[in-house]
This record gives sequence, structure tokens and C-alpha cells, in this order.
Amino acid sequence: MSIQFSIVVATFNRRDTLEEVLPTLLEQTFPAESYEILLCDAGSTDGTREMVESLARPNLRFLPGADSGRGGARNRGIREARGEIVLFTDADILADPDLVACHAQAHARHPGDAVVGCEVQVSSFAQYLEFRQNPQSHARHKPTRRFLPWHYFLTGNASVRRQTLLDVGMFDESFTGYGHEDLELGYRLLQQGLRIHYCPQAVNYHWHPVPFDEQCRKMLLAGRSTVRFYRKHKDLTIPLRMGMNPFSLGLHALLPRDGAVMAWLASLAPRCRLARAIVLQHHYVTGIKEAWRE
Repeated sequence: MSIQFSIVVATFNRRDTLEEVLPTLLEQTFPAESYEILLCDAGSTDGTREMVESLARPNLRFLPGADSGRGGARNRGIREARGEIVLFTDADILADPDLVACHAQAHARHPGDAVVGCEVQVSSFAQYLEFRQNPQSHARHKPTRRFLPWHYFLTGNASVRRQTLLDVGMFDESFTGYGHEDLELGYRLLQQGLRIHYCPQAVNYHWHPVPFDEQCRKMLLAGRSTVRFYRKHKDLTIPLRMGMNPFSLGLHALLPRDGAVMAWLASLAPRCRLARAIVLQHHYVTGIKEAWRE
């Protein structure tokens, strides 16, 4: 039987989560001989290779390479893939047992288009097992949605024909910081006339509690990536979709990063969702302004 799906997972020093993640990918209801898992490693030093080799599964391949960012690691997987369809997920995302089967059914209904599944946030492996009983109660998207815009093309749970990815030039490896290399690819896919179909039955569980200071750092880097994204395509819908607009920029100017108001909001962030959202958005716009000045 030929390989239909290649699951591409980019990783760097994530052995701790991969020990839980890989079994969920290896124990799919989809026939094991019809899919492969490509673990695209960017130079891990935590024993990831040894752990993968100890599993000794014929449909699990370890692809080492240089640290060329997440886009570069995924491009390595695309080039090495033997399946007709590439399914992207991450090293900190636990798969529902029917994940691949649901993507296969969606592609059978919509041949040639892209498919994005549902991502559910979990804080522990135990919560993953609990949420699997009723994933739609924790879904991020409305199950009635049929199509998604390009900024929902998130590579924690997305699949596209391999040849289509090659035709559009795969991921742009100039996005070497954090953020938007997947959205930018989604933008180009839609520019080529593809549609992004939403498949709420294809569920992944994101298991990566991130400390608040790391969230702030990532938002700043994401802001810088937004400017790179816009400068590449010169499409005004990009900044409008991505929060790079006169309102957000003006509000940011009224709240100096080292001012009393931001210090107060940062103190509230651990226990107040609104304060946390404002602080994160402030870091995001800071990244936008830094990159724009450059």
C-alpha cells in the first residue's frame, strides 16, 4: 500500500514532550502503512535521536539538519516526504486518534485544497485524556465554519498536497524569528486559488504552557514578522488582519513600555485575562514599530 500522508514535525530539544506526542501519532486509526512521521530536527542535544531510534517504528523517520528555523525544518520534511499529502503538526501537540483519518476524509471531499483542523489547548497530559472525551466543548473555532481565511493556516494542524507546497515555493525561510511563516504560506496558497477547508473533527491538543515573559518575547518577535510579511507582499489587508493599524499604533503610543500604567497592567497579568491581553498586544506592537523603523 502506498503512503498517503507524511506528518511533518519540526523539533529542537523537545524530547520531554515528544515522548508523549509521538505515541499519539503512531497510534492512529489510519492504517500505519499508509502514513509516515518525519521528525525534522534542528540539532537537538537532549537525546531526541536516541529516543526516536529506540522506538524502532518503520513509519517514523528522523531527519536531522541545521537550525534554519521552523520554516527550514518543515521544508526539509516536504522535500523528503513520500506521501501525497503533507500534514503539519508540532512537537508539543498531542494528536487525537482519528486525526489522520479525518484529514484524509476532508481531502477526499475537497481534493486539491488545504485542510485545517481544530486545536484545543491543554495544560497537562491528564487534561488531554479528559478533553478527548468531548473535544468540541473546548474547540477554538465554530464547528459550523466551512472555510477559513489565510491567517488561520496554523501548522499545528494543517494539511496540503505535497506537490502544491512545492509549486508555491514551500515556506519562506527568511522568517527566521518567531511567527507568521505559516500564515504567509497560507496567504500564498489562497493567492493561487486554493481554499482552506475547516475540519472540526480533526483535533489536535496543544500542550505547551508558556511562561508569561516568554509569551511577551514571542509577541515582540511576531510583531517584527508582521512587518516582514507586509513588506514582502505590499497588501494592505495584511496589516489590517494582523493588528498593524492606526488605532493599535496610536494606543501603543499612549502607553509607554516603562510607564506606570504598563507596570500596573503587568502586575495584574498573572490573574487578569484582560491585563494579560493588553500587555501581550503592547509587546506585539512594540515589535512592529521596531521592525518598521529598521
